[in-house]
Amino acid sequence: MFKLAPEGYPFIIFFAVITIAAFTAGGAFTAFLPFVLTLFMLYFFRDPERTTPEGDSIFVSPADGKVILIQNVDEGKYIKSSTLQVSIFMSPLNVHVNRSPCDGAVESVVHTPGKFLSAFKHEASLQNENIAMLLDTKYGKVLVRQVAGSVARRAVCRVKPGDTLKKGQRYGIIKFSSRLDVFLPKDVNIKVKVGDKVKAGETVIGEIA
Repeated sequence: MFKLAPEGYPFIIFFAVITIAAFTAGGAFTAFLPFVLTLFMLYFFRDPERTTPEGDSIFVSPADGKVILIQNVDEGKYIKSSTLQVSIFMSPLNVHVNRSPCDGAVESVVHTPGKFLSAFKHEASLQNENIAMLLDTKYGKVLVRQVAGSVARRAVCRVKPGDTLKKGQRYGIIKFSSRLDVFLPKDVNIKVKVGDKVKAGETVIGEIA
Protein backbone atom coordinates (compact mmCIF):
# COMPACT_ATOMS: atom_id res chain seq x y z
CA MET A 1 0.00 0.00 0.00
CA PHE A 2 1.35 3.44 -0.99
CA LYS A 3 1.47 5.57 2.16
CA LEU A 4 1.85 9.33 2.28
CA ALA A 5 2.97 11.60 5.09
CA PRO A 6 -0.06 13.70 6.14
CA GLU A 7 2.00 16.91 5.87
CA GLY A 8 2.09 16.37 2.12
CA TYR A 9 -1.64 16.51 1.43
CA PRO A 10 -1.90 20.34 1.21
CA PHE A 11 0.91 20.40 -1.40
CA ILE A 12 -0.54 17.51 -3.38
CA ILE A 13 -4.05 18.95 -3.39
CA PHE A 14 -2.78 22.41 -4.34
CA PHE A 15 -0.86 21.20 -7.40
CA ALA A 16 -3.64 18.79 -8.38
CA VAL A 17 -6.13 21.68 -8.41
CA ILE A 18 -3.69 23.79 -10.45
CA THR A 19 -3.29 20.89 -12.89
CA ILE A 20 -7.05 20.53 -13.36
CA ALA A 21 -7.48 24.28 -13.80
CA ALA A 22 -4.62 24.46 -16.30
CA PHE A 23 -5.98 21.51 -18.28
CA THR A 24 -9.45 23.05 -18.37
CA ALA A 25 -8.12 26.43 -19.48
CA GLY A 26 -5.38 25.43 -21.89
CA GLY A 27 -5.33 21.70 -22.48
CA ALA A 28 -2.67 19.06 -21.90
CA PHE A 29 0.33 21.22 -22.81
CA THR A 30 -0.58 23.92 -20.28
CA ALA A 31 -1.24 21.31 -17.60
CA PHE A 32 1.99 19.37 -18.14
CA LEU A 33 4.21 21.26 -15.67
CA PRO A 34 1.73 21.36 -12.76
CA PHE A 35 1.00 17.68 -13.43
CA VAL A 36 4.71 16.86 -13.11
CA LEU A 37 4.85 18.88 -9.88
CA THR A 38 1.86 16.95 -8.54
CA LEU A 39 3.65 13.68 -9.26
CA PHE A 40 6.77 15.00 -7.57
CA MET A 41 4.80 15.89 -4.45
CA LEU A 42 3.37 12.39 -4.36
CA TYR A 43 6.88 11.00 -4.65
CA PHE A 44 8.44 13.39 -2.16
CA PHE A 45 5.89 12.81 0.60
CA ARG A 46 5.94 9.03 0.31
CA ASP A 47 6.20 7.26 3.64
CA PRO A 48 7.16 3.62 3.10
CA GLU A 49 7.02 1.02 5.83
CA ARG A 50 10.37 0.02 7.30
CA THR A 51 11.61 -3.08 9.13
CA THR A 52 13.49 -1.95 12.23
CA PRO A 53 16.19 -4.35 13.43
CA GLU A 54 15.75 -5.79 16.91
CA GLY A 55 18.15 -5.33 19.81
CA ASP A 56 18.11 -2.91 22.73
CA SER A 57 21.73 -1.89 22.28
CA ILE A 58 21.52 -0.62 18.69
CA PHE A 59 20.67 2.81 17.32
CA VAL A 60 19.10 3.22 13.87
CA SER A 61 19.30 6.11 11.47
CA PRO A 62 16.64 8.76 12.11
CA ALA A 63 16.69 9.86 8.46
CA ASP A 64 17.20 8.72 4.88
CA GLY A 65 20.18 10.23 3.13
CA LYS A 66 23.96 10.39 3.16
CA VAL A 67 26.22 10.60 6.21
CA ILE A 68 28.15 13.88 5.90
CA LEU A 69 29.73 14.22 9.33
CA ILE A 70 30.84 12.04 12.24
CA GLN A 71 32.61 13.74 15.12
CA ASN A 72 33.17 13.86 18.86
CA VAL A 73 31.53 16.98 20.23
CA ASP A 74 30.70 18.51 23.59
CA GLU A 75 26.96 19.14 23.29
CA GLY A 76 26.57 21.91 25.82
CA LYS A 77 22.99 23.09 25.29
CA TYR A 78 20.87 20.00 25.92
CA ILE A 79 22.97 16.97 26.90
CA LYS A 80 25.78 18.98 28.51
CA SER A 81 28.44 16.31 28.02
CA SER A 82 30.66 14.68 25.39
CA THR A 83 28.73 12.97 22.61
CA LEU A 84 29.13 11.42 19.18
CA GLN A 85 27.48 13.45 16.44
CA VAL A 86 26.29 11.83 13.21
CA SER A 87 24.86 14.20 10.57
CA ILE A 88 22.77 13.05 7.62
CA PHE A 89 21.99 15.12 4.52
CA MET A 90 18.62 14.53 2.84
CA SER A 91 18.30 15.43 -0.83
CA PRO A 92 14.89 16.19 -2.38
CA LEU A 93 14.83 12.59 -3.67
CA ASN A 94 15.09 11.00 -0.23
CA VAL A 95 12.18 10.02 2.00
CA HIS A 96 11.93 12.91 4.48
CA VAL A 97 9.97 11.25 7.28
CA ASN A 98 12.10 11.09 10.43
CA ARG A 99 12.15 8.18 12.88
CA SER A 100 13.37 7.73 16.42
CA PRO A 101 16.89 6.24 16.64
CA CYS A 102 16.04 4.32 19.83
CA ASP A 103 13.46 3.75 22.53
CA GLY A 104 13.06 6.73 24.82
CA ALA A 105 10.90 9.28 26.56
CA VAL A 106 10.65 12.74 25.01
CA GLU A 107 12.14 15.12 27.56
CA SER A 108 11.96 18.33 25.53
CA VAL A 109 11.17 19.67 22.06
CA VAL A 110 12.71 23.07 21.27
CA HIS A 111 12.23 25.12 18.10
CA THR A 112 15.06 27.58 17.40
CA PRO A 113 14.69 30.20 14.62
CA GLY A 114 17.75 30.78 12.46
CA LYS A 115 19.25 31.02 9.02
CA PHE A 116 18.59 28.88 5.94
CA LEU A 117 22.10 27.98 4.80
CA SER A 118 22.63 24.98 2.54
CA ALA A 119 22.07 21.97 4.78
CA PHE A 120 25.32 20.18 3.85
CA LYS A 121 27.45 23.07 5.18
CA HIS A 122 28.97 22.46 8.61
CA GLU A 123 27.81 25.80 9.98
CA ALA A 124 24.19 24.99 9.08
CA SER A 125 24.05 22.63 12.06
CA LEU A 126 24.48 25.53 14.47
CA GLN A 127 23.08 28.52 12.58
CA ASN A 128 20.02 27.20 10.71
CA GLU A 129 16.46 27.03 11.97
CA ASN A 130 15.98 23.73 13.75
CA ILE A 131 13.88 21.61 16.07
CA ALA A 132 15.78 19.73 18.77
CA MET A 133 14.18 16.70 20.41
CA LEU A 134 15.85 15.36 23.56
CA LEU A 135 15.23 11.72 24.46
CA ASP A 136 15.80 10.15 27.85
CA THR A 137 16.94 6.57 27.16
CA LYS A 138 18.31 3.63 29.16
CA TYR A 139 21.77 4.51 27.82
CA GLY A 140 21.60 8.21 28.58
CA LYS A 141 20.42 11.32 26.74
CA VAL A 142 20.05 11.24 22.95
CA LEU A 143 19.47 14.43 20.95
CA VAL A 144 17.93 14.47 17.49
CA ARG A 145 17.97 17.81 15.67
CA GLN A 146 15.95 18.49 12.51
CA VAL A 147 17.77 21.22 10.60
CA ALA A 148 16.15 23.33 7.88
CA GLY A 149 18.10 23.94 4.67
CA SER A 150 18.09 26.53 1.91
CA VAL A 151 15.00 24.90 0.36
CA ALA A 152 13.52 23.09 3.35
CA ARG A 153 12.22 25.89 5.52
CA ARG A 154 9.80 23.87 7.57
CA ALA A 155 10.44 21.02 9.97
CA VAL A 156 7.60 19.25 11.75
CA CYS A 157 7.96 17.42 15.05
CA ARG A 158 4.84 15.42 15.87
CA VAL A 159 5.68 14.62 19.48
CA LYS A 160 5.74 16.61 22.71
CA PRO A 161 7.44 16.30 26.10
CA GLY A 162 6.11 13.30 28.00
CA ASP A 163 5.53 11.19 24.89
CA THR A 164 7.39 7.91 24.48
CA LEU A 165 8.93 6.65 21.26
CA LYS A 166 9.94 3.21 20.10
CA LYS A 167 13.02 2.67 17.97
CA GLY A 168 12.10 3.28 14.33
CA GLN A 169 8.83 5.03 15.16
CA ARG A 170 7.90 8.00 12.98
CA TYR A 171 8.08 11.29 14.84
CA GLY A 172 8.36 14.08 12.25
CA ILE A 173 9.28 15.28 8.79
CA ILE A 174 11.38 18.00 7.16
CA LYS A 175 10.02 19.39 3.92
CA PHE A 176 12.45 19.28 0.97
CA SER A 177 16.27 19.12 1.13
CA SER A 178 17.53 19.29 4.70
CA ARG A 179 19.70 17.65 7.35
CA LEU A 180 19.38 15.78 10.59
CA ASP A 181 21.93 15.67 13.42
CA VAL A 182 21.84 12.92 16.03
CA PHE A 183 23.96 13.06 19.19
CA LEU A 184 24.63 9.66 20.77
CA PRO A 185 26.28 8.63 24.06
CA LYS A 186 30.08 8.62 23.96
CA ASP A 187 30.31 4.83 24.48
CA VAL A 188 28.39 4.02 21.29
CA ASN A 189 30.38 2.26 18.58
CA ILE A 190 29.56 4.03 15.31
CA LYS A 191 28.73 1.56 12.52
CA VAL A 192 28.66 3.97 9.57
CA LYS A 193 31.21 6.21 7.88
CA VAL A 194 31.08 9.50 6.01
CA GLY A 195 29.61 8.94 2.55
CA ASP A 196 27.42 5.99 3.54
CA LYS A 197 23.78 5.96 2.43
CA VAL A 198 21.36 5.25 5.26
CA LYS A 199 17.64 4.57 5.66
CA ALA A 200 15.50 5.83 8.51
CA GLY A 201 14.46 3.13 10.92
CA GLU A 202 16.52 0.43 9.17
CA THR A 203 20.22 1.25 8.99
CA VAL A 204 22.14 0.59 12.19
CA ILE A 205 24.32 3.64 12.85
CA GLY A 206 25.65 2.68 16.26
CA GLU A 207 25.73 0.03 18.97
CA ILE A 208 26.54 -0.08 22.65
CA ALA A 209 29.38 -2.55 23.19
